[in-house]
Amino acid sequence: MLQKLKSVRIMLSIGLFLSVIFAAYSIYYKMHYWGFNWTPKQKTAVWTVESHISFDAVGEPIKVSVSRPTPSKEFKILDEDIVASKYDVEMTSGKAVLSSPARRGKQNIYYRILLYDNVDGKGKTPAEKADKIIAPLWEQQTINAAKEILETAESLDGDKVQQIIRLLNQTPPDQTVQAFMPERINSKETAQMMIDLLALKGISARMIRGIKLQEEKKTFTPDVMLEAYMDKMWKIYDIKTGKKGLPEDFVIFQRGITPLFDVEGGQNSTIKYSVMKSLSSSLKMAGHRAKLAHQEQNFGYSIYNLPLNQQNALKWLMIFPLAILVVVLMRNVIGISTMGTFTPMLIAMSLVETGFWAGLFCFALIIGIGILIRTALSRLNLLLVPRISAVVVFVILIMQALAVIGYNWNWQIASSALFFPIIITAWIIERASITWEEEGASNALKQIIYSVLVAVITYFVIVNDYIRHIMFAFNELNLVILFVVMLLGTYTGYRLTELIRFAPLAGKEK
Repeated sequence: MLQKLKSVRIMLSIGLFLSVIFAAYSIYYKMHYWGFNWTPKQKTAVWTVESHISFDAVGEPIKVSVSRPTPSKEFKILDEDIVASKYDVEMTSGKAVLSSPARRGKQNIYYRILLYDNVDGKGKTPAEKADKIIAPLWEQQTINAAKEILETAESLDGDKVQQIIRLLNQTPPDQTVQAFMPERINSKETAQMMIDLLALKGISARMIRGIKLQEEKKTFTPDVMLEAYMDKMWKIYDIKTGKKGLPEDFVIFQRGITPLFDVEGGQNSTIKYSVMKSLSSSLKMAGHRAKLAHQEQNFGYSIYNLPLNQQNALKWLMIFPLAILVVVLMRNVIGISTMGTFTPMLIAMSLVETGFWAGLFCFALIIGIGILIRTALSRLNLLLVPRISAVVVFVILIMQALAVIGYNWNWQIASSALFFPIIITAWIIERASITWEEEGASNALKQIIYSVLVAVITYFVIVNDYIRHIMFAFNELNLVILFVVMLLGTYTGYRLTELIRFAPLAGKEK
């Protein structure tokens, strides 16, 4: 028998080890491909960037091209669409091209893109070969002034690009720079001047234009940054601070000299960008992340692809094994005796619906009145089934009375009684009454108190938002709990309460 018990423990230990490995891999898989995390109610920022192109058609065939971001490591595209009545649309790499027969009047075209999961690009893009460096067409006097600026910049901190950026943005401005640069210059002209200065140093650079993701932002001019080919890779710089790296809130629409948009067959064309932020649950975004990672088939057979009402029901089922583990630990390891095996878990579930203090009050009131009624019924010498049935009817009447009193006296605490499981409550009353008769009032009260104690501990476990989220998002942990429960079933040692109970005897033997 002992040998058989050891072999069972070995098998269950192997099963526990394998279940831990499986759970660890599954958790990694969900976090890496589906974007799951340990935090409950985690929200994903979804940014809507809209480009509004307006122009006056002059009665000629129309062709409009507008720059569009392409999927990259910096962000993911959730959705993309164009609102343009009676225009033919063609999506190409980096551009959306719209065409239409000749028309006249005001035209409005809207290009929208929804982005999420922006991350820091670290200032690097794929190491495509740099274009041939084109020296600026300046007069000799201007070139000499530019070389003087480059020499002055070498004394500043940073790499060659950062030195130039910091010199041009010095406050107060350097005298050489003040004479070289116009008084009023926009960000696009500033970036072009930096590109020309870098060309004199033999460094290929280009302008990048995009939109900073700021909520409720509206602008007619995109944000400009500088991209330079350094150490065999393209690195991005802020043209005002010289800070290296693509910010996580920056979406690139265009690189180089390619225009942001172009209109043929129209005049007075303008483009306006607007940004709006919304929040979506990370669990809701899991399907999109799985699709981009080419893991949509696995996601399709998961519980997270079910309708929301079914997912909400499963959230409770996923927490049941943990509640069962708490009861097993309290009974088999600590040694607390309760009214029924899983009665505390059912009481804990009821407390979730009723509220903690309201539920405890109603439970104590129903059990107290029920025990008094059961004591009166015992004098009638009824058979077991009719007696329990009568207790059930009395419990229903008590709940009904509490609900009516609670409604008329505006006591929400009284109406909480309706959430208690009727049969379980009646069975607790019956068990408590039998224990009272056979083992005395103290033992009956102990079992009721211990049942409530285990129920309270279970309640605080299952109402924790973090625990509920983890058990639902990473439900493979229930497989680990299964083997832990079965291993606890092979435990034959002393319970904690027994060790405390027999401690005086051990002291006498010593």
